[in-house]
Amino acid sequence: MRASDIIEITDFQAPELDVYARLSENQLLNRCEPEKGMFIAESPRVIERALDAGYRPVSCLVEKRHIEGEAKEIIRRCGEIGNVPVYTAEFDVLTQLTGFKLTRGMLCAMYRTPLPKVQAVCSGASRIAILENVVNPTNVGAIFRSAAALGIDAVLLTYDSSDPLYRRAVRVSMGTVFQIPWTFFEKDAWPEKGIRLLRELGFRTAAMALREDSVSIDNQKLLAEKKLAVILGTEGDGLASSTIADCDYTVRIPMSHGVDSLNVAAASAVAFWELGRKH
Repeated sequence: MRASDIIEITDFQAPELDVYARLSENQLLNRCEPEKGMFIAESPRVIERALDAGYRPVSCLVEKRHIEGEAKEIIRRCGEIGNVPVYTAEFDVLTQLTGFKLTRGMLCAMYRTPLPKVQAVCSGASRIAILENVVNPTNVGAIFRSAAALGIDAVLLTYDSSDPLYRRAVRVSMGTVFQIPWTFFEKDAWPEKGIRLLRELGFRTAAMALREDSVSIDNQKLLAEKKLAVILGTEGDGLASSTIADCDYTVRIPMSHGVDSLNVAAASAVAFWELGRKH
């Protein structure tokens, strides 16, 4: 990309900058016109993973000192795509514009792609994770990162869970939300229809919950299952009783020192390590 294609920010109120400075996550999502939905990827590594996954950039916002540094390759790739404006300014100006410090000095607005069906996401998978109403974007991002690292093939989310493409979730995941297949269940599909569909697809279901009738996470029958869906519940309350009742297994992570439970993101890492590594 030529220097003339890089646009110096002079007007904070320019509508082209709304996506970075003034639109909320829900406005970016654009439920009314999903084909126009966007998200923000932050840092060159995360943006690179999004480009590798086929997401199309709308524009970039880059700290000046990174134009010839960490952002250089991303700017080149955007130039090859064509018609992707790159806005730039000094660090203090960008912080004033966005309200936060940019990780590695770069943001990229990108178009969303249509979500696949549950069946497509599960095709060929032997270990999947289900997130039931996990509403914290930081936890969602951390769970995706653990899933990518520890042998999970896909992630499904219930309708009220936080969107994996929210900026914080994308950043915390280090871009792994672009590497693992995922989608949402339809609004009224969980738990009854969703669990029935998982069974039709050949999955046994394992609810992560601390109950007296639960089996330990190192249970040999559990580990031997060819296709397993690991189901994790919302922060605080955990899984709904109806979900637990419908599952094939209730699984616990043994605790010590009187600790009653782990944060859902930490619990996911333990569960994925134990249940995903043999597959």
